[in-house]
Amino acid sequence: MGSMSLMHWLVVLAIVLVLFGAGKLPRVMGDFAKGIKAFKAGMQEEETPEAHNATPTGPTPAQVIPPGAAGPSPVGISERQRERA
Repeated sequence: MGSMSLMHWLVVLAIVLVLFGAGKLPRVMGDFAKGIKAFKAGMQEEETPEAHNATPTGPTPAQVIPPGAAGPSPVGISERQRERA
């Protein structure tokens, strides 16, 4: 009772043919195959940028703030609140 017999598969196939029709079935399967190919291509594109992205991750010299220099003010803090701190 747990496994599908040949008769079960024939009934499922008949229902699919009635729902989709014999003409639509090849088009649906073609669209399904295109989707799988696009998914595989997307997975390969996702893996390749990591190999090509070999730049150092530290800050550039323009991003380094020298010691003692005032950095940009924090957002949302007024001048008076900064003087109190």
